[in-house]
Amino acid sequence: MTKKELTALAKSEEISLSDLENGIKTNRIVVVKNPHGKKPLAIGEGCFVKINANIGTSPHQADIKNELSKLKKAEEAGAHTIMDLSTGGNLKEIRRQILRATDLPLGSVPLYSAAVEVTERYNDIRKMNPETLWEKIEEEAAGGVSFVTVHTGVSEKIVRGLQEGKRLINIVSRGGSILACWMLANKKENPLLADFNRLLKLAQKYKLCLSLGDGLRPGAIADSTDRFQLEELFTLGRQAEEARKAGVPVIIEGPGHIPLHQIEMNVKLAKTVCGGAPLYLLGPLVTDIAAGYDHIVAAIGGAIAGMAGADFLCYVTPAEHLSLPSPEDVKEGVYASRIAAHAVDLCRGKKSAWRQDYLLSSARKNRNWPEQKRLALNPDKFPERKIKEEDYCSMCGDFCALRFSESISKK
Repeated sequence: MTKKELTALAKSEEISLSDLENGIKTNRIVVVKNPHGKKPLAIGEGCFVKINANIGTSPHQADIKNELSKLKKAEEAGAHTIMDLSTGGNLKEIRRQILRATDLPLGSVPLYSAAVEVTERYNDIRKMNPETLWEKIEEEAAGGVSFVTVHTGVSEKIVRGLQEGKRLINIVSRGGSILACWMLANKKENPLLADFNRLLKLAQKYKLCLSLGDGLRPGAIADSTDRFQLEELFTLGRQAEEARKAGVPVIIEGPGHIPLHQIEMNVKLAKTVCGGAPLYLLGPLVTDIAAGYDHIVAAIGGAIAGMAGADFLCYVTPAEHLSLPSPEDVKEGVYASRIAAHAVDLCRGKKSAWRQDYLLSSARKNRNWPEQKRLALNPDKFPERKIKEEDYCSMCGDFCALRFSESISKK
């Protein structure tokens, strides 16, 4: 990046240029960019909290038009990055069309492409040749993705430990479970763990950011902060240090289902173990019982995690645990995560965040409905008003507290 680009990026993040440059140098901040996009995106210490939206096909729903509709909804709702998690249809063409349709940085999970190819050929993921995975990583990097999730911390030792039956739900990570099945069947170590240096060389070649995946994230509150999650985290910490020495930017993916009182500890531990690398969390989800409302559950967890130091929130939609999300689910998921992120940005003292709230509250005080709608996070939530300049809302009517309270300060 040029000095001019760095200066503009620092200004947009409301941090000093020296803090941005030092953050990039120490891998406390990563910068990702869509090859077709105009603006780079900074993720990490001191920056605004960023939101990722997952889209992608399944073997049962592989309509690219539907995925492009989700992409549009995610962009309109304010997502900062997109991840293509497709597992159905022509994956290379789907990814190409998504990249062509957006300026946002795009992430992918090359293991999914490898798994689909092997399943189509042999109908058995356990027959995967590790070279297929390496080929898919290079193919997707060369194709223009900005970051890839790689499950480098899922070890043969952990997988053997899971056979003891100490977890309620063994593995909820799709990538983690695929690798676990392959390792058990082939009695071999995870190729991404065994040859992490090869992964670093690919990242160097394509200027790729590695998102070190949480293949052992807890999928139930009962499994939170267990030995499998922590063992994987310590492996990711060692790998983050290797990546830092090689000049490869890394993001650390964090746990899924974590109760409220464990979130701060989990975030601070991950930040310490991984040398302050940007922390990317799915949620965390603070309860297991809220099917249909998991976007709210994740926003609660995301706000607390952000206060503790998390930098990047992967949205969760109302369809989590239920089905492939619809375009409307995507929209609701992004907005819920943005609320959490904005609440954290207020805590971080971001001046523009404080100004947003101040201006909205001023418009609310003055019953300026058009301005409130313009400033609202999601203007679509504002109902159509029959009277353009109504001085009250339908809840209080003539008993409007704001109108009554004006007499307190009038002379």
